[in-house]
Amino acid sequence: MSELANTDPEGIDGVRMTWNAWPRTKVEASKCVIPLAANICLIRSHPDIPHLPYAPLRCKTCSSVLNPFSRVDFTAKIWICPFCYQRNHFPPHYNAISETNVPGELYPQYTTVEYVLPLPSNPNSFGNPNIDPTHQLQPSPVFVFVLDTCMIEEEMEFVKSALRQAIGLLPDNALVGFISFGTQVQVHELGFSDMSKVYVFRGSKEIAKEQILEQLGLGASGRRQAGAYQMVLKGGFPPSGVTRFLLPASDCEYTLNSLLDELQTDQWLVPPGSRPARCPGVALTVAAGLLGACVPGTGARIVALVGGPCTEGPGSIVSKDLSDPVRSHKDLDKDAAPYFKKAVKFYEGLAKQLVSQGHVLDLFASALDQVGVAEMKVAVERTGGLVVLAESFGHSVFKDSFKRVFEDRDKSLGLCFNGTLEINCSKEIKIQGIIGPCTSLEKKGPSVADTVIGEGNTTAWKICGLDKSTCLTVMFDLSTNDRSNNPGTINPQFYLQFLTSYQGPDGQLALRVTTVTRRWVDNAVNSEELVEGFDQETAAVVMARYASLKMEMEEAFDATRWLDRHLIRLCSKFGDYRKDDPSSFTLNPSFSLFPQFMFNLRRSQFVQGLHRHCWMYLPLLLTGFCY
Repeated sequence: MSELANTDPEGIDGVRMTWNAWPRTKVEASKCVIPLAANICLIRSHPDIPHLPYAPLRCKTCSSVLNPFSRVDFTAKIWICPFCYQRNHFPPHYNAISETNVPGELYPQYTTVEYVLPLPSNPNSFGNPNIDPTHQLQPSPVFVFVLDTCMIEEEMEFVKSALRQAIGLLPDNALVGFISFGTQVQVHELGFSDMSKVYVFRGSKEIAKEQILEQLGLGASGRRQAGAYQMVLKGGFPPSGVTRFLLPASDCEYTLNSLLDELQTDQWLVPPGSRPARCPGVALTVAAGLLGACVPGTGARIVALVGGPCTEGPGSIVSKDLSDPVRSHKDLDKDAAPYFKKAVKFYEGLAKQLVSQGHVLDLFASALDQVGVAEMKVAVERTGGLVVLAESFGHSVFKDSFKRVFEDRDKSLGLCFNGTLEINCSKEIKIQGIIGPCTSLEKKGPSVADTVIGEGNTTAWKICGLDKSTCLTVMFDLSTNDRSNNPGTINPQFYLQFLTSYQGPDGQLALRVTTVTRRWVDNAVNSEELVEGFDQETAAVVMARYASLKMEMEEAFDATRWLDRHLIRLCSKFGDYRKDDPSSFTLNPSFSLFPQFMFNLRRSQFVQGLHRHCWMYLPLLLTGFCY
């Protein structure tokens, strides 16, 4: 093991829990005040994580993956799952396994391993003598830039410069598309550099996905016409839209730079006293439809660069009349924002479509006025996207952030695509939900708790976009079955397994498996072990995220009083004091910093004096990338 593991509190697993020893019963857990929870950095890099070039072995009952805590009978070639105690036979290619010859996933120090999954074979090779049936399709990352042209010339030059730099930083195999919008939406066809071709959509009304595909020539009739062209493509049969609207960065860099040179600000006249007619809602709908037709299920990001509020079509947050002010936080709090609910409903539908396709929405908003992040937030957060807010596209906040998204090597965010997370746990443990940038896949099972916190009612989640800093908070509960929690009938250890599958920046498919174990303790008998296992830093993060979720979801929620009550209960439970003698109060060192964390949280700008909707931005700060 490297020295990093000794100084890094997350270690090889990237998992930290509020309590590192858990009480046995639901009642005792409620007395702990701070919930049973874990923060997990899903794909955090670590030098000691082994990369295994073969597929994992899964339990035939609960689908958990072979891990160091599995009991192995080397003679019978059987392994026993620590989660459900199912006996599983090793496949024939594990015949050489023995006590002195074990696979990497059984090494005790490798509680986290990453499987490099084989790529799917070419589905179009069957019956085609010109294509090697063993040829594998390497998924390429896809970026569709959606640019607002309703801005002054100076701002347009700033954003053009940033786009040129980003295109130059992209990997050569990355597919790139380009859409611009103002009063109308323009989809630029990049496949024929000799003749510029643009598809125009009206920005004043919502467009059905079928209409988008037909107009772009990606509907049923368009695919039939493209059949002859696809037959002559070397190595496979990509959809015609890929070769027309999405091209490798190395092939279209010159075309895109030429397009940016010629691109002008929106030419539609803006009457005096009016805002520009800006239609980002329609532009994002078109971008989602284009990606859904061309690369469904393949990692892709819609990178939206917006310079002002939506005033045209679906997703509008204000009228075009300048005398009508943009809604404020007070308006949202008093339900006096006439456009808000309709816009949120529109972006919820867009989020659902993007999640089903496995695609991400990133938002870079640069304007002195508001641009509607509160409405768009649902689509960004549920897809695991990024949000950066700046005053100008020429500001260092935007330029540095935008560059970092596309940089390679150490400064890279390590953007990954199309991820899913599954969680397996010991039978006594239930999952209430996850707080963070993910969406429930509604996979039911015995580990699903009755109480829901965040994205719940499932043991599997979709994470369309994730990077090396993505961190989720998983909330747990215990079974109410007293018999299952009887100390004499259960293992003194409990187990949790996190399975994260994703597509890397280079298109490689991977599955990271993290399996951790902790001890059960009888709180009434051995509270010292419980106290020593308290992680106050993790607890502070969990309470901040939980409070932000409640502020957003619950009307008239008083975060300050809620935090105060939890802190008082915690000190009352675990502090030592003599009644009516405040000077006698002492806290165990395991809790000494937690009151300071809570004091600074409760007096921060996110709690003091702000309205409920201001808390919408806290999850983005906690889970996204923002200066």
